[in-house]
Amino acid sequence: MKKTRYAFTVLGVWAMCTTLAATGSAQTTVKVETDPLHQLNNSVRALVKRVTPSVVHLIVTGYGPVENNRGNASLVLGKQQSVGSGVIIDPTGYIVTNAHMVRGAHRVQVSVPAANVDDGTILLSNRSRILEARIVGIDSEIDLALLKVEANNLPAIRLADYNKLRQGEVVFAFGSPEGLQDSVTMGVVSAVARQTDPDNPFVFIQTDAPINPGNSGGPLINVDGEMVGMNTFILTSAGGSEGLGFAIPSAVIAFAYPQLQRYGHVHRGEVGVAIQEITPALAAGLKLPSVGGLIVSDVVPGGPAETAGLKVLDIVTTIDDRPADNLATLATSLFMRRGGERIRLGVLRGSEKLSFEIPTVESPREFDRLVDLVDPDRSLVPKLGILGIEINPQVAASLPPLRIASGVIVAAKAADPDVDSALTTGDVIHAINGTQVTSMGSLRSVLDHLPANCTVALQIERDGKLLFVPVDVD
Repeated sequence: MKKTRYAFTVLGVWAMCTTLAATGSAQTTVKVETDPLHQLNNSVRALVKRVTPSVVHLIVTGYGPVENNRGNASLVLGKQQSVGSGVIIDPTGYIVTNAHMVRGAHRVQVSVPAANVDDGTILLSNRSRILEARIVGIDSEIDLALLKVEANNLPAIRLADYNKLRQGEVVFAFGSPEGLQDSVTMGVVSAVARQTDPDNPFVFIQTDAPINPGNSGGPLINVDGEMVGMNTFILTSAGGSEGLGFAIPSAVIAFAYPQLQRYGHVHRGEVGVAIQEITPALAAGLKLPSVGGLIVSDVVPGGPAETAGLKVLDIVTTIDDRPADNLATLATSLFMRRGGERIRLGVLRGSEKLSFEIPTVESPREFDRLVDLVDPDRSLVPKLGILGIEINPQVAASLPPLRIASGVIVAAKAADPDVDSALTTGDVIHAINGTQVTSMGSLRSVLDHLPANCTVALQIERDGKLLFVPVDVD
């Protein structure tokens, strides 16, 4: 009871102060804030108010192992829920987030903030609306996913020009850290292009803006209110923010978004060349003029690079007339090229300076080849809303190694707005309610014997892992 009386006392004093302040303000001239601190404060408030409606809260439901309290070793699967963040990138309902946020999801819901009205009072709760989202595309390598909600006129964020980003710029991290929706933190760009893994050529924006679990998929915003990157992961020894946060650059998002929207995955560019960084040992052994830089170690016979005239031992000095500082710079430049576009390499061959215009080609994808095998009449499985292909030796040879070398692979989702299951392109169906599926015939047979309007448990293989996915069948 004391806590309750104290709370009312505080609220009463607060209300009295507010009334007095309002009365006083009516009798005095409104002061215009001109000092730098108040100007900064007002600018940050305005930016947060403008950006917040474009940041969404994700509620992701899936199935996974849960603690077994019965004292036996049996595997127990249960429903699990996680939260994260996303960004509205298109007013028609397209939202980008991290692939790891929605991988294996059965259901994805999006909490969209309602329009904020700043009337000078403290908001104790945020209004929002919950929308069902479907997964349009996923690219695990760059950790990017595209979602779609059925809504229009949403406040979309604008992507910044990544080439203009500089170390030391002030940035803001938006999202739902630890599920705390509509949070914002402030920091600076610690590094514009940080390669965190020497075996992975992709680069990230490093920031000291506090980022915690739940910020994944949220935007990193510059002072113009533009999205410079997507908060993706942190380096930490304690589990929380230690000032080492990393975001996917806006240039990668701008390149991948239209492809995820159209194909459900990203086509990567390549020129048929292998390039590695010059170490002191390589420079000494090959008698190179300097340490550092990049050297051509292989040229694919008949590929674009060989056709253009590139040779082994050529030293790459520039990429599109910019210094070729490291391998990550080249890999990023190649990644963001569509088939048919050209990349310009400046090289040093002995003492001769040369320049090459090399066309990029799209690297082949297994699922693109599968589409050619789809027969609209035989492949359609209406009850699951998919186009499936039976796993045979020919199909298996074009796929990564499977845990179970049989079943039906999802080649595409059917264009049926009334069927929206948790299956995605590349999933392999192995069983339905414990009954093994080895062919299109066995898949249809099991489905035909199911009662109407029921929920079934599919055992599928996704990204080399087996999991159970519940699906509603009409």
